[in-house]
Amino acid sequence: MNQVSPPLPPAVIVHGLAYALAALAPGRPVTLLSAPGAACYAGAGFWRALVTEARGAHPATPCVDLLDCADAPGRALEALAIGQKGLILLEGTPGFAAVAGAASTCGARLLAAAPPALDLARAGAARHLRPWLDGVTDARAWASGAVATDLPVGSSR
Repeated sequence: MNQVSPPLPPAVIVHGLAYALAALAPGRPVTLLSAPGAACYAGAGFWRALVTEARGAHPATPCVDLLDCADAPGRALEALAIGQKGLILLEGTPGFAAVAGAASTCGARLLAAAPPALDLARAGAARHLRPWLDGVTDARAWASGAVATDLPVGSSR
């Protein structure tokens, strides 16, 4: 029998502890999402420590966390070995099936692509955090890059 994972709360890309604390501060359900490929340059241990500290500061905030492993199945397996319960590994990556099997065995969620997310490092993103977490359509359009009104002159999306 295939188990379907519950839907994820809105995702917020966090690049460090300050971002994770900001994402959890409103007290709304949130998915803390690492930066793309963070498992490859920061490592699973860093991510687990960051999430543990942030959640300790906001224990009542419902939270799921996902570590992006890009196309590195070895990093995904390392993350599973230290207890990471949410991973992203790009679909088509050699070894994806082995990681999927390992994730299933330990009750972890494996996604083949990152969910839509608000990147808190983007200029003006903090103003959109609460609407994003509440599912307001305009915040989603802004986060996807469809609305560029908050970007400083000369910056790129």
